[in-house]
Amino acid sequence: MKTIPTETPVYLFLGFLESGKTKFIQETMEDPRFATGEKTLLLVMEEGEEEYETIKFANAESVELAVIDDKSQLTEEYLTKLQLESGAERVVVEYNGTWLLEDFFSAMPEGWMINQVMTFFHAQTFLNYNANMRQFTFDKIDNTQLVVFNRFDASMDKMAFHKVVRGISRRCDIVYEYADGKAEFDDIEDPLPFDVNAPVIRIEDKDYAFFYRDLTENLETYIGKTVKFKGIVATDKRLSPLDIVVGRHVMTCCADDIQYCGLACELPNEMQLQTRDWITVTAKVEFKKHRIYKGKGPVLVAEKVIIGQPPEEQLATFY
Repeated sequence: MKTIPTETPVYLFLGFLESGKTKFIQETMEDPRFATGEKTLLLVMEEGEEEYETIKFANAESVELAVIDDKSQLTEEYLTKLQLESGAERVVVEYNGTWLLEDFFSAMPEGWMINQVMTFFHAQTFLNYNANMRQFTFDKIDNTQLVVFNRFDASMDKMAFHKVVRGISRRCDIVYEYADGKAEFDDIEDPLPFDVNAPVIRIEDKDYAFFYRDLTENLETYIGKTVKFKGIVATDKRLSPLDIVVGRHVMTCCADDIQYCGLACELPNEMQLQTRDWITVTAKVEFKKHRIYKGKGPVLVAEKVIIGQPPEEQLATFY
C-alpha cells in the first residue's frame, strides 16, 4: 500500500494569467539539475494560452501532471489522493492567481512543507491589476520569496513597482526581466521613515504600520531602545491594572483586512485607562514573558504615558 512521505517539499509558483509562470516552470522541469529523478506531482490550477510540453521535461516519466480547475477540489482529501496515485515525493504548483493562498494552505496534506515561493507578474498589466485587484496582488506578494516582473521595459519607472512590493513585504527579492532575457535585481534603497538609531525613535502617525511590521520582523533591532508613538488602548479585566495593549488599526490590503496591531505595554503607574482611549507612550522595548503573548514577546516598558485626542487619521496603512 502506498504511503505519503513524512515530508513532501512544495514549490509554489504564483501570479495572474500570462504572467510567465508556465514558461518558468517548463524551463525548470527541463533542467536536469532540478529534475533529478524524484517522482513529482505537477499541480496546474490555472490554464493559460501556453501549455506544458511534458515530453521535454528531464525525467518526464517521473512527472505526473494533474489539473485542478475548480476550487472545490482544493481539499486535503483530494490532494492526498493525487499524491498517493502519483507516488510523488515532491509537489510543484502553478497556482490560480484569483484564488487566495489561504485556500491552498488549508488544504495541504500533513507533511507538505513549503520549500520555495516565487511570484510572477506581467509588468505591462501589474499596476492596473494592483489598482483593481489589490487583495490578490497583496496575497501573492505577502507570501513570496521572490517577485519577478516579466516583459519589463526601460521606459517604465521601477520605483512605481518597488513601492507596491515594499508596501507589502520587505523580505522578498525583486527582479525585473526584460524582453531580451536580461534580468536586473532591484537595488533601490528602502530606508525606514524613522531613525532606529535615535535616542528616542519617534513614530509619526502615518508611519505606525511600517514600525509595527519592522519591529515584528526585526525585533532584535529594537530591544533596549526607546520608542514614542500615539496609539489606541485595549484593556482586559484579566490583566493587572498596570498592563494594557497599545497599537493602531492597520489596513494592509483592503477594508476587509483591517486588524488591530498592538503591543503589550507595562504602565509606570495605575492610570485607569479604558479601551479606545488614545495615549502617547514613551517606552523601552524589552523581550520577555507576558500574558498577552502566552510566552515571550515585545513588551513596551513605559516611561511616560499621556492621555490625548485621536489623530486626524486613525487608520494606519502602508501608503
